Amino acid sequence: MKNRRKSREAALQALYYMDIRNDISIEALTLFQRCFPQSEKIQPFFETLARGVMLNRCQIDRLIERFSSNWKISRMACVDRNVMRIALYEILFLEDIPEKVSINEAIDIGKKYGTEESGAFINGILDSAHIALKNQEIQVEAECRSAIPDRIPSVGDGIGKTDEKAEVASFSPVRGRPGVVKRRASTTTPIHDETEND
Repeated sequence: MKNRRKSREAALQALYYMDIRNDISIEALTLFQRCFPQSEKIQPFFETLARGVMLNRCQIDRLIERFSSNWKISRMACVDRNVMRIALYEILFLEDIPEKVSINEAIDIGKKYGTEESGAFINGILDSAHIALKNQEIQVEAECRSAIPDRIPSVGDGIGKTDEKAEVASFSPVRGRPGVVKRRASTTTPIHDETEND
């Protein structure tokens, strides 16, 4: 059980990292794994969770929003939504894990990494979703087995936009202290004509 907890925490960190970057992709997951290599004991379950959530994220997010009392997924704390994504992936697609175990693990991890309210918030949504699934009030599609696309739109994509494609921030290579990424300026500074002041 200890290894599975560590796998869940590593999966949360990977999904959080991709969510914050608005880059849910194989490249982002690979970069995370290169920077934070996992031990052989937790690697298989970590990959199952991270890739499983990535593949089924749209379906899982719809389920979370349905039971979140008018909270849009984009307004939820990043830790909370990713903890719930992992738990719901386990409940929906990993039959060897009892649902109560998935929910309890999510609550504990939410309390550890989230806010004071995270435990109760996560518990409320997961419990409601679990009851609805158990009573067959909702139908869930089979787990997606297709390849993960190069880039999956993230929570922040398309907010406030209609038909436009969401802009993806570009980043310059890291210089100086490790872990510090500077954003490249997307616009140039306007040049003022000096003759205007005369």
